[in-house]
Amino acid sequence: MINNAAALLLLISSLIIKEAQAQVSDFTNINFTKADSIAALYPEHSLYDLRGLSIKLTTPLGTEVEKFRSIYKWVCDNIENDYELYVLSTRQRAKLKSVDELRNWNRTFGAKVYRQLLRNQKTVCSGYAALIKSLAEYAGLKCLVINGYGRTAQANVGGSGVPNHSWNAVELNNKWYLCDATWSSGVIHMEERKFVKDFNQGYFLADPALFIRNHYPLDTSWILMHSKPTLNEFLNAPLVYREFFKCDIKSLIPATFNIVANKGIPLTIQLTTHKDVVIEKLQLQIGKTRPLDMALYQVKNNEEEKVYCIEYAFTSKGTHVLHVLLNGDYAVTYSVKVY
Repeated sequence: MINNAAALLLLISSLIIKEAQAQVSDFTNINFTKADSIAALYPEHSLYDLRGLSIKLTTPLGTEVEKFRSIYKWVCDNIENDYELYVLSTRQRAKLKSVDELRNWNRTFGAKVYRQLLRNQKTVCSGYAALIKSLAEYAGLKCLVINGYGRTAQANVGGSGVPNHSWNAVELNNKWYLCDATWSSGVIHMEERKFVKDFNQGYFLADPALFIRNHYPLDTSWILMHSKPTLNEFLNAPLVYREFFKCDIKSLIPATFNIVANKGIPLTIQLTTHKDVVIEKLQLQIGKTRPLDMALYQVKNNEEEKVYCIEYAFTSKGTHVLHVLLNGDYAVTYSVKVY
């Protein structure tokens, strides 16, 4: 028990850097029913025996990806994102000025994260990432904690950026993949001051081109793309949310958060999705007004992808916040200057 505790504390407080090559998930057609069902067999299992938990989650499974899926699903279903700890870590991380300050802060804050995780199965992103890493390594899988910039409506929209998030890279079948158990597990509701569990498949072994929309690593080798956006491009891209990942959006036009339009002239937004994605409902919301149901027309459909376009003409000048909702949930936000 002492060895497990020490190992997990070390993982939480460490920043791990490693070179990697770009890869795209190869597992979109895998059926994870068996892995998910095994993960469901051990609700609220003690974290004092991580090796035993890892063995239970992975021994019945034959492939590396299924073993990792069982671990990932168990963590997402059983570990709660601690609202109070999240607020505290967010405020303190915002004050950090350098990577060295981030490393030092991780070391001191890691002890508090660890105690809360061990005792109450509550944590923040660094705890999620460290737990995933530890369980994966007990299963014989190579897994790393990646630290960097997480982009939300409250953080890293423009400006110079604040390192504020941790996630994982895992090696499966000799290739590296990216995932974020924190954001897969559910949502922090700031107004209600609570965490709501809601598993999101989109952050599990995500396409690096999609993952980079709201994850930018301090070590850019972990972008896992040959053509890498700059930090400035990342900070000034459209703001995307969970539904964007659920719908597996491959590309988005316009490609910047701040865009310009003319009054009375339609603004066109273009979305490219995987061919199997179904968008049943699309809405636009201007500021805090009621969402407007929009017609979504398809301009391309082939064996691999579908391309959709929507158009909207602003009726007043000024700067407007424009939200795109897919299937009833927020997917994209722009700031539009209308002349």
